[in-house]
Order: sequence, then structure tokens, then C-alpha cells
Amino acid sequence: MYTLSIILPAKNEAEGLKSFLPRLRKQQPDAEIIVVNDGSTDSTAEVCLSNGVIVVTHPYSMGNGAAIKSGARHASGNILVFMDADGQHQPEDIPRLLTHLNNGYDMAVGARDGDSQASKARGFGNTLYNRLASYITEHEVKDLTSGFRAVKADKFKEFLHLLPNGFSYPTTSTMAFFRSGYSVVYEPITTPKRIGRSHLNVMRDGVRFMLIIFKIGTLHSPLKLFLPISLAFFTTAMAYYSYTFFSEGRFTNMSGLLFTTSVLVFLIGLVSEQITSLVYQYASLNKKEIKSTAGNSINIKNSKEEIRNQLDQNI
Repeated sequence: MYTLSIILPAKNEAEGLKSFLPRLRKQQPDAEIIVVNDGSTDSTAEVCLSNGVIVVTHPYSMGNGAAIKSGARHASGNILVFMDADGQHQPEDIPRLLTHLNNGYDMAVGARDGDSQASKARGFGNTLYNRLASYITEHEVKDLTSGFRAVKADKFKEFLHLLPNGFSYPTTSTMAFFRSGYSVVYEPITTPKRIGRSHLNVMRDGVRFMLIIFKIGTLHSPLKLFLPISLAFFTTAMAYYSYTFFSEGRFTNMSGLLFTTSVLVFLIGLVSEQITSLVYQYASLNKKEIKSTAGNSINIKNSKEEIRNQLDQNI
């Protein structure tokens, strides 16, 4: 039997939450609903309190990812559901995600269709991310940036230290699950137009999302990202060297630079691969230590009870 915690990061989403929270409570009457108020300047906190949900407030805006981490730390359920507070995610879709977890999956993600993308530019960017992630993980990734997902709490909390404070927590958590051998499934969903104004800026966040593409590779399998780049430099070096050898009969400085660059890029990828392995090994060891600590606490408690019983008998 599972207990459910639903976490909604919110920044100035008062208007959307007025209609969304009653729908969510009606759909999931027994769930723990946590709204993380990320430095809102409107009546977001008041709306949440009037609807009887738990409110975790940041004194200033710390980012979507930081709100997700705060919500996960405060959640008591063994199943976590993450949703946007802008009304795009439908409470009626939650049971479909939970069904996958009941069938043995570790994380179920709501995959948006083409009509659910905010714009053509966002849709093109998401398609690029999905294809890159599919290449790196060797699994089909249908929606890398979807913030609507259900996940087993113990497994998600293993990777809290990896999650960024910005908007890329879905990317990081998905890649972390694939890298650790946890099962991920995608459930098709349709999302309506959001309520209120988006907090994303096309120019600013476009550059940031390009950086996320490289982060995807280095987070999961760095050599799959660095090796093609290294081969591209090496191929260019060979082609240029061949040209200068037959035309001028010499080995040029540019050829040497290109060959050196190809070797350096490969070595950087090799070192990144080792660092990535150590990061996930640390996460695994940390999980074992937590379990061991919990077990020791139980043993200490049992020992205290045994000593107390013996004293009672002697008296």
C-alpha cells in the first residue's frame, strides 16, 4: 500500500491555483498536497492555505529545481507526484501514472504530444533534447523536460544533491534514473494552455537549454558526447594533413593543433566518465549508509527495550 505526496512548485500562480487546487483535491482526496511557494509576490500562499494544503515558503525565489527539492524533503509519502501549478497538468491523469508504478516501474513521466508544446521553438528544442537523450541512454526518451511525473520517493531522494536549482530538474532526474538502472516509462498526455504568464525567457533560457544538452551527456555517459567530437577533430586533422602533405610536402602547425585537440577532448571525456561513475557510486553508498543508520537505530531501540525489561524483571 502506498502513500501519496503531490508536490507543486509555484511562483506567482495564485490565479491558476484558485481553480486547480479544488480539482486536485477532488481527484486525490487522501493525498498529501504540498505547494512550495518560491518567493511569490502575489497571494499564492493565501490561496493555498484557504484550500487546506501544506505550504512551504521560500523567503525569495530560489528556482523551480530548488522548490522541487524542498517539496521532496517535506513530503512524507512513499510515492511522489510532481506537477506544475499553472494548470497545464491534469489531475485526472495521475492514476494513469500511478498504475505504471504499481506495475513495477520506478518512475512514470507524462509525455506531451506535439499539440501540447508552448510554441514551435519550444517543441523543436524538446525534440532535440529527446533525440540526444535517446542516443546517450540507448532508451527511447519521449519527453525529457516534462515536469509531470510520479516516482518512488526513496529512489528520487537519492539524487537530490544532483538536481539543479533552475528549470532542468526533469532532465537531471530522468538521466540519473537511466544511469542508475532504474526503470522509466512514458505515459502520453495532453496539456491545455497554461493559466497566467510563463516564467521562461526564449533568449535567456535558450542559451541555458543548450548548456543542458551538454550536461545530459556528461551526466549519463560523457564518452558518448566527447568521443564523436574527438573523432571530428581527428578526421579534420587527417584531412588537412593529407592536403598539406600532397600540396606542400610538409606537416603544418594547424595539423598538429588539430591532432592535439582531438587527444585532449578524448582525455577530458575519459576523465569525465570516471567522475560520473564516482558520483553515482557515492549516491549508491549514501543510500546504503542511510539504510544502515536506520537499521542501527532500530537495533539500539530494541536493545534499550530489552535492558528495560530485564530491569523490570529484577525489580
